Amino acid sequence: MRLTQWFARLNLPQLLNGSLVLLAIAFLTGLLLVLGSLRERFMRPALNLLSDPFLQLPTATSVRVVWFTEFAGDRHTVTYGVGLQQTATAATRKLSQVQEDAESKVGQQTEEGSVYAKPTKRDIWRHEAEITGLTPGQRVPYRVASATPDGLTVNSQEFTLAPLPAPGTALKILLTSDHQLMPMTATNLQKVVETVGRVDGVFLAGDLVNIPDRASEWFDDNRGGAFFPCLQGRAHYDLERDGVTTRYSGGAIIQHAPLFSAVGNHEVMGRRFTNQNLGDQFSDPYPRAAADALYAQKAASLNPNNDATVQATWLKQNTFNSDTYEEIFSLPETSPGSKRYYAVTFGDVRLIVLYATNIWRSPSLNASTKGRYRERDDDLENPERWGYGQHIFEAIASGTQQYNWLLTELNSPEFQQAKYRLVMFHHPPHSLGDNIVPAYSDPIQIINRFPNGQIKAVRYEYPLQNDYLIRDVMPVLDAAGVQLVHYGHSHLWNRFISPTGMHFLETSNVGNTYGAFLAETRRPIPIGFNEVYAATGDPNELEPIVPAIAPLLDQNGTAQPYIASNDHTVFSIFDTGTGTVSSYYFDTRQPTSAVVKFDEFQLK
Repeated sequence: MRLTQWFARLNLPQLLNGSLVLLAIAFLTGLLLVLGSLRERFMRPALNLLSDPFLQLPTATSVRVVWFTEFAGDRHTVTYGVGLQQTATAATRKLSQVQEDAESKVGQQTEEGSVYAKPTKRDIWRHEAEITGLTPGQRVPYRVASATPDGLTVNSQEFTLAPLPAPGTALKILLTSDHQLMPMTATNLQKVVETVGRVDGVFLAGDLVNIPDRASEWFDDNRGGAFFPCLQGRAHYDLERDGVTTRYSGGAIIQHAPLFSAVGNHEVMGRRFTNQNLGDQFSDPYPRAAADALYAQKAASLNPNNDATVQATWLKQNTFNSDTYEEIFSLPETSPGSKRYYAVTFGDVRLIVLYATNIWRSPSLNASTKGRYRERDDDLENPERWGYGQHIFEAIASGTQQYNWLLTELNSPEFQQAKYRLVMFHHPPHSLGDNIVPAYSDPIQIINRFPNGQIKAVRYEYPLQNDYLIRDVMPVLDAAGVQLVHYGHSHLWNRFISPTGMHFLETSNVGNTYGAFLAETRRPIPIGFNEVYAATGDPNELEPIVPAIAPLLDQNGTAQPYIASNDHTVFSIFDTGTGTVSSYYFDTRQPTSAVVKFDEFQLK
């Protein structure tokens, strides 16, 4: 019904003249238009920030602020300082490889393939602003804002930032690894904040998520435990223990503290085949040497014009990459390995981060397993389908580019003059865990044939004497005076110390464990192979250290030199003021129990 008709039906007093009627009609028409606009705006799905901001790459006078949205927008800013009176504008770029697939747990997809039947690109934009003019030791408030396509502005909460801490500043640094959306990760990070308050930095030794190109694992997995929510206190993970469910939110950590990470095997995607789910692509990396040989066979048809760009693109798509990891994080890029290995000074700490990881493959000898020790029987005559064992992603043996860079860094004034000298990477040099076997070496391929030349079996050996970390890297770290080597990969806590006093710490029991192998508990190792693979203990012959304060006890009351538990979650804090590394556990079966400091040692 028209408004004029509605008013005509009213028996208005004659003293209400025509001008007042027209004025009333105009007012009501405007009101209805405003209400319609508001209804349209608020009935649409809300546009929010996909992540809180987090800090990267601090310098003596600056720090980077990074956040993500699912809309491009036209203005993304950081306001900061007293009263948030200063403004920095962010640079924006779209992530190039993030997708969802049938196995994603995102949005309304709770059953496999119900929303994403095949890998589907997801539009996510990254925003980064550099905040300059800062003073060491002075922490200032900040907030980010993103303008949506329809003109709305979405703001974050207010957090604090600071530039690079000056030498002599006492810092608390979280040492952690292997988050991977595991069941206790949100619990672990919540207990960090509840126990020690705001930390000053995070050193994360790899395996941040499971499938690096699956966007929801970084931002919004619907089970509540994605990477950024857990480290930003925005998780909502329901952990059930003995019939009791407790919700954990993680900790608001990286909004205030810069994150430095290493590449683990779960930051590396394999061959890109668009007809495969992301998990299949992840588990199918191809070694560069094998890809080079395959390309040489097919070059005439693949690249008849011998175009270098075509060749480089084909090799990346048919080997492996860490593109998404490198697009998400801002890390030093001064080494030949760019963000994949680097060195940085943080207060009194000189941190060297190495790219030391390989593809994980099953130890099974089953005929249908593309494993660390064998190829599948069905693939024997098709080398393009071979896995090539646990091949290493980036060479680190003596004489390689990464090794030579490491020698230069160990001899640099920044390293030599640092009070604390730390090295971080993913693969364990010493461990009671499963993933230290076989040795960190290039697989030696052995092809057995029938008398007619047909392939009978393809097997792989890993000579212990060829372990590059033990043979080549550890001696130069020890000689250079490295005090602590921090790593992960086996999902447990244990530590060791070399005869010269270099400490080794694996503190990756944050979510689940693959066990510790000591005494009667034996690793799955191959039988009948040429090499001898260690079934128990540290294959590289260091004895594990029993925790100094409150070790867990076995059923006989004996102190255990490790924590490998699906009930106890562990984190470690390096206090540069005292030079101590303290480790804590929390028993998730007792949600109201206290966090326990169970170990502590000092770097000298």
